[in-house]
Amino acid sequence: MATAYYGPVINPLSLTDYLSLPQCLILVSSEGNIEEIYEDVQSSQVQELLVKHDYTGPGVSFIQLKDGKFLMPGFIDTHTHAPQVPNLGVGGEFQLLQWLDNYTFPTEARFKDVDYAKRAYPDVVRRIVNSGTTTCCYYGSLHLEATKVLADLVHERGQRAFVGKCNMNQNSPPYYIEPSVNESIDTTLALIKHIEALPRISSGQPLVHPILTPRFAISCTEELLTRVGQIALENPKLAIQTHISENKAEVELTKKLFNANSYAQVYERFHLLRNNTILAHGVQLTEDEMVLIAKYGAGVSHCPTSNFYLSSGMARVGMLLDHGVKVGLGTDAAGGYSPSILSTIQHASIASKMLAMQAADKSERQSHGHHGHKHHECDCDGDKKQTGRFAGEKLSIATLLYLATLGGAHVCCLQDRIGSFAKGKAFDALLVSVGDETGNPGVWGYNPERDLDVAAQSAEKSLLEWLERFMFCGDDRNIRKVIVQGRVIGGQES
Repeated sequence: MATAYYGPVINPLSLTDYLSLPQCLILVSSEGNIEEIYEDVQSSQVQELLVKHDYTGPGVSFIQLKDGKFLMPGFIDTHTHAPQVPNLGVGGEFQLLQWLDNYTFPTEARFKDVDYAKRAYPDVVRRIVNSGTTTCCYYGSLHLEATKVLADLVHERGQRAFVGKCNMNQNSPPYYIEPSVNESIDTTLALIKHIEALPRISSGQPLVHPILTPRFAISCTEELLTRVGQIALENPKLAIQTHISENKAEVELTKKLFNANSYAQVYERFHLLRNNTILAHGVQLTEDEMVLIAKYGAGVSHCPTSNFYLSSGMARVGMLLDHGVKVGLGTDAAGGYSPSILSTIQHASIASKMLAMQAADKSERQSHGHHGHKHHECDCDGDKKQTGRFAGEKLSIATLLYLATLGGAHVCCLQDRIGSFAKGKAFDALLVSVGDETGNPGVWGYNPERDLDVAAQSAEKSLLEWLERFMFCGDDRNIRKVIVQGRVIGGQES
């Protein structure tokens, strides 16, 4: 059924700009694509436009948003681990490598049991969808059959996604490791074939995509990375996801194992850096590595909740952006203890403010050194001072919104289909409410009977405040509908 939506809309445009549209009309076809979008429509003009575009009659649903509600593009989670969701909120006393050994690998190993996967994964997908994630980049476990179950459930739910099976044949516990390079590659190819055979939407495009998933360099022998790289070379449109420079100990071990000057050079060596590569974390990246990543057009998934929880550090997102690196947000469950991109937005803001304060302190020390001598300090070995629009600055509302939506779409190479509202794009959206009736005590909700001065405030100012309250105080209770390709797949009113 075709649907016309009329009311407040938030639409990201760039890292520095977004539209706040109190009276927007969006016409969505029965196939779930945006046929027309009118940014400023008086209520008296709506019927005329509906008639003009043949959006009247029994085959069309008209939805006028109630006060306190608005539409925005759905969240894009560029990095999470589906088999780790049962582990949310435990193990924060460890850093990355110890956390993997003590908590993560034992949890993921349970998915050898396909029946367990069938019991667990429905709850995993439901939680992620209801958190507002319309597109998700999923790491499965190393098990083929369990990851097929994950892909099937995501497809059945109607979520847009990338699903991959981990490649890992070294530096893993004996109970959770692939026995050979051939098995790792064979099961990877089998999963790709399975996902590519899933039914497509009416336009012939897939909702669920396969993605190569070498877990991280440490877990793969050179032979395995070579074979994964060969698959990548033979399939240039096949996306790649892996981890990079999350933790200092991980970085040093990677360079030692592969006799490399940098972590990024390892992936370059095996042909795993390109425009559809998604690199998770990047906390410890040097500027030289940022330049290399930008050269290949690869993207970085910023996972600040996980980086704080596992004491990994703070990714220099501003510097990445200044170097032209694509950046999106990732929840990284269960290193990140929430399946919600809202939590990631909040921690991304905090991380950027801490980095900005550190930069300001450093600048002050350099300007007021002892006896007038300037102190020269360096964040990373071999780094030079980078001056740009974003480095050393806190991330604005516009930037945070972009990273959670259109920025993630660019990282996934889906910017022509999702991430913002535009004619011809898929309608992947959230219907958000900041009304008191949602029951979220953290949001001072829209209530004109209580807050009498609200009615006197401009509609655009109110919408800007609603967005900010949602981003910093909202949770799944405020997400009333989650919509993918025009179809409601989750939310409190689904």
